[in-house]
Amino acid sequence: MSKVLIIGAGGVGNVVARKCARIPEVFSDIMLASRTLEKCEQIARAVGGDRIKTARVDADNVPELVHLINKFKPDMVINVALPYQDLTIMDACLETRTHYLDTANYEPRDVAKFEYSWQWAYHDRYKEAGIMAVLGCGFDPGVTGVFTAYAAKHYFDEIHTLDIVDCNAGDHGKAFATNFNPEINIREITQDGRYWENGKWIETKPLEIHRPIEYPEIGERESYLLYHEELESLVKNFPSLRRARFWMTFGDQYINFLNVLQEVGMTSIKPITFKGVDIVPLEFLKAVLPEPSSLGEGYKGMTSIGCQIKGIKDGKERTYYIWNNCDHAAAYRDVEAQAVSFTTGVPAMIGAMMALTGKWSGKGVFNVEEFDPDPFMEKLPEYGLPWHEKVDIPLPVEKYR
Repeated sequence: MSKVLIIGAGGVGNVVARKCARIPEVFSDIMLASRTLEKCEQIARAVGGDRIKTARVDADNVPELVHLINKFKPDMVINVALPYQDLTIMDACLETRTHYLDTANYEPRDVAKFEYSWQWAYHDRYKEAGIMAVLGCGFDPGVTGVFTAYAAKHYFDEIHTLDIVDCNAGDHGKAFATNFNPEINIREITQDGRYWENGKWIETKPLEIHRPIEYPEIGERESYLLYHEELESLVKNFPSLRRARFWMTFGDQYINFLNVLQEVGMTSIKPITFKGVDIVPLEFLKAVLPEPSSLGEGYKGMTSIGCQIKGIKDGKERTYYIWNNCDHAAAYRDVEAQAVSFTTGVPAMIGAMMALTGKWSGKGVFNVEEFDPDPFMEKLPEYGLPWHEKVDIPLPVEKYR
């Protein structure tokens, strides 16, 4: 039995807390902490039974984090706060010699830059401290890395191409809303695209490359090539990759709204002065958009996220498609969350379980694909994320080459 400190009480924090609370044989003591104490208390009340302790903490403040960790003495910190806060939380875990897990890589506030270099730089210090950091243990990144490792272990001698395909075919009834933190979401999709091919990164204009891709139980949806952080670690950890890409679906209405917001400057991260006060337009936009955790009730449809892989097995070319479909309504019935929060929070809980039960072990900083995928894969269906696979079929992403 282990103690776990969850930092962040948004949509994903709600899922992680509720799922951990149902497994006392692993998570014997749980504390949920956030800058906004009321959010933590609301989740704790929903769980009931005094199962979850709560605390207020500023995740930008290392001394505050260290004080809370020393007071609660968790075996692991699960970071589901903002990516801006990864390094301060990692610093606090290093100082207190506490295992660490997150769902998204560090991102500086003043530039939309997605890379693991800042966190990988902690490897030697974490190793010397005898603790482990697990990076990117949501769905994408997270399960997509585990899917790739599972394919490499069981189906391929060499992986040559990887396409991660992410479709949200749900309808929340809002004119415009994002399914996770609006600030992070919009920064991500308005940047230049990038993919790996023949040993180098190829850059594209934002949303420049797109094509229809067919998703199981959903059908064809227009899918846009983006840069996504797991590509960096997967290219590093699977050097046989000749091409690696990431695709995500967006509806026409979403794209139209986004284009207008960009044109009028509302997606900018450069501060402007308004009535003597410096504000960041994107931060203001985040404040007026619906809170992602509020979208769950009445959300219809499903998500579909998977990996389409081509490579070699026993000297012959092979294709492989592995995916999960998650129903928004079913996620809400389970933990009062929409499927995007659910598919991020459940893998974070399972990753923590892997580390705390010794299924995943090591000293230093690791991405999920560096661990044995099998025990993680076994737990996904048990906790609400069943997966499916097809071998040696035409890959849907290649239909319109």
